[in-house]
Amino acid sequence: MTTVLLRLTLLCGCVVGLAGAAAAQTGAEVARAYREAHAPAIVRDYAEMLAYPNRARDLDDVTRAAAYIRNKLRDAGVDTRLLTLDGVPPLVFGELRVPGAQRTLGLYAHYDGQPVDPSNWTHPPFEPTLYTSAMDSGGRPRGLPADTEGVDPEWRVYARSAGDDKAPIQALLSVIHAFRDGEVTPTSNLIFFFDGQEEAGSPRLGDYMELVRERVEGVDVWLFCDGPAHQSGRPLLALGARGSMGMEVTVYGATRNLHSGHYGNWAPDTGMILARLLSSMKDETGRVSIDGWYDTAEPLSEEADAALRAMPDWDSQLKQELGLARTEGEPQTLPERLMVPALNVRGMTSGNTGPLARNIIPNTAVAALGIRLVQGNDPAHLRRLVVAHIERQGFHVVADDPDLDARLRHPLIAKVTGGGGSVAARTSISDPFVMQVIAAATDAADRAFVEGALVISPGLGGTLPIALFTDVWQKPALVVPIANHDNNQHAPDENLRLANLWYGIDLFAEILTMP
Repeated sequence: MTTVLLRLTLLCGCVVGLAGAAAAQTGAEVARAYREAHAPAIVRDYAEMLAYPNRARDLDDVTRAAAYIRNKLRDAGVDTRLLTLDGVPPLVFGELRVPGAQRTLGLYAHYDGQPVDPSNWTHPPFEPTLYTSAMDSGGRPRGLPADTEGVDPEWRVYARSAGDDKAPIQALLSVIHAFRDGEVTPTSNLIFFFDGQEEAGSPRLGDYMELVRERVEGVDVWLFCDGPAHQSGRPLLALGARGSMGMEVTVYGATRNLHSGHYGNWAPDTGMILARLLSSMKDETGRVSIDGWYDTAEPLSEEADAALRAMPDWDSQLKQELGLARTEGEPQTLPERLMVPALNVRGMTSGNTGPLARNIIPNTAVAALGIRLVQGNDPAHLRRLVVAHIERQGFHVVADDPDLDARLRHPLIAKVTGGGGSVAARTSISDPFVMQVIAAATDAADRAFVEGALVISPGLGGTLPIALFTDVWQKPALVVPIANHDNNQHAPDENLRLANLWYGIDLFAEILTMP
């Protein structure tokens, strides 16, 4: 372990020295001066971008949002066009070629967002609202700042996609404008790849890659501009991301809902049947009980393990923040738990609750399972393990709703659907282009926070389509998040702390001018 950590230290030290060169510092200083002089306008521009609805799978929504972002990139001097496939959200593709550039950077972000239920939001999700601080800490709404006003970095913008994932797009636009006004030339060719189907799993992203194969084959390293910072508030850089898949399990009782007074204690209780099945999948410590669940997870490399061990232990503070007396897998820490495949119940239905609860025995009960994959896991294999486990609990597994004959022959029936998903991906920390990005991110973190602030993680807990780039296109890729960890990602009242947007501008300015 000591040898590995020393190697990492020496590698980082060598490249950090290069990142301190005058060109990189000049770019960072120009971008920071631009941000300080134009902070109110940047906030207003960001709010304008957030006002474009971008609900995943709503083609009209995302097409309008894509056209807006294309136009903003063109205004910044980037050669930009929309790539389109029939029935698929557009991909915003931009190029900024630099004569004599030392490398080509691919910049991935996504502009689509999760669906929304406006009734759960404090304000309409596509009417961006500025608050003086976080809502739950007493923040108050206020108007967007005028050019003559100062901007408090603790202000927060509330809107869908504020944290996931329009913030990096705004930060990049601000840097490009700053460089153009300040006559700063990036040291890399830049490829902008803004995805409109990430929240739907990016099923056609590979087809878009093929449309511009000759333009993207020369990319030396891909930067995935997505995700939250470390829970401590410190900036984070991740060497990969977990894969993801979803499944649904439906169990059956009678052919119709039954009155619980007339049939209770006699008709099968679907809610209890489902609860027993789910409890058989995971024990009280959080360990998945499905046979073979952990067998295909690849161990971390020495370098990745060293990075994991160097991450700050923030579990105690996070438990306090989230009101948790215990966590799954204790005494393992959160970063350690993100390195093993996960199984969670992300939703359950069986009748109604609250004022809509009725005296019935529901004829079905449904659970939506969320599965996160790590390196070595295959979605199809994990799906087979889940199905085999359900069968071992005595269930007859079907792919469609059972007919009457099947109901009469099998006392326990489970319909299993879904299971397609994406695999995890990880890039070596010792890749020379990765080391250059780490050096630039280190400089940005040292300047914006304190020396040694940057946290390097073997992987992000969430899922991104990184494997397409690392496994199919054989290119290194890493995640450079900027959003605050408490941004309510995918949830009501999603938000972004402006200090994190400012850090994003610092970060991309360093990366785009690294030696």
